[in-house]
Amino acid sequence: MTIEQHKPSPFEPATLGPVTLRNRTIKSATSEGRSPRGQVTDELIEFHRGFVDGGIGMTTIAYCTIAKEGYSAPGQILMNRRNLAGLKEFTDTMHLGGAAASAQLGHAGVVAHPKVTGVQPVAPSKFLNPTAFTRAREIARDEIRLIVRQFADAAELAAEAGFDNVELHFGHLYIVGSFLSPWINKRRDEYGGSIENRTRFALEIVEAVRDRVGNDIAVTAKLSMSDDIKGSIWLDESLRTAELLDQQGGLDAIELTQGSSVWHQMFMFRGGIPVDDLVKNQRFPFNIGGKLFGKRILGDYPYHDMFMLESARQFVPKMRNTKLIYLGGVNNAAHFHQAIDEGFDFVAIGRALLREPDLVNKAQADPSTEGICIHCNKCMYTVFGKTHCVFEPDYARNT
Repeated sequence: MTIEQHKPSPFEPATLGPVTLRNRTIKSATSEGRSPRGQVTDELIEFHRGFVDGGIGMTTIAYCTIAKEGYSAPGQILMNRRNLAGLKEFTDTMHLGGAAASAQLGHAGVVAHPKVTGVQPVAPSKFLNPTAFTRAREIARDEIRLIVRQFADAAELAAEAGFDNVELHFGHLYIVGSFLSPWINKRRDEYGGSIENRTRFALEIVEAVRDRVGNDIAVTAKLSMSDDIKGSIWLDESLRTAELLDQQGGLDAIELTQGSSVWHQMFMFRGGIPVDDLVKNQRFPFNIGGKLFGKRILGDYPYHDMFMLESARQFVPKMRNTKLIYLGGVNNAAHFHQAIDEGFDFVAIGRALLREPDLVNKAQADPSTEGICIHCNKCMYTVFGKTHCVFEPDYARNT
């Protein structure tokens, strides 16, 4: 007689480092637009409480910048002690609702804009951002060491504020992702050249963060598998980066993503391209350029369910110490189960929860649940105000 092995359910408790989540679902980081002065607000808390009430296991504050120079957009939360009380209120509220809380930590690098940060962006090498037309200067070694320390400082503050996890943003060609990209990284020192050298910055950040927070909280990273830019990141090298991070043993999980915030941004999202809506928020001449060349800049990628799975499943057999979080095109109950069955440990959801904050509860209650998000991507332009699904405008007004 053989003993049948237990098949994990996406809706049962699971451990992430020292933390036990009530289920295997995670609200992925998506811009909220509810921190106009860069502070935690009641609206931000209520926004995330909707996902918690809807059954999510852990919810993630999007893009908390580790330094003023690292803003990627106005209104993002700066990880300093002035914001500690608000961050504590956030985590207390999420915990009261039964969910864990995560803070995404990042530095924009080439994606930063001087009008927001007041300083010139930095990159591994001199680089012209082809979308924003901003020039980044080459970052110095002492500045690399500073950013490593700033990640550790931010993680320590997050732990003090009661966060259960920090997500280190190594994707989308922000500062760490740009080091991984041979398209941007032309350095000739120990941070450039081979993929092992280009991964060094990420490894140093993980080591510093883990040394600072110990095992008090979980530490995860968001890593781009590919970005559909010629000469940039693809699976062969991102797999090697993941292996190096796994061998280091400092991360509890890696959330796999695709695309960049520099070029062909729709590779990250797939589906509708709301060019006309996006350019309404641009000044001349960028609004004209956007109308003429918007689709070429953003890229045109049809949506299909679980669109990152083909790439993401390449990472499953490579991991020995590190769990994996699946992200991309999860829109119904069957998708939750498929991701876990494929060998992923957790399932992250973004846009679908904007349409249905209670999708997790629905999927758990009824295996035939079909999400109603149509991936029109009109939520993209709502980040200029309060991020919401355009089919649920009251959700923005009421939070």
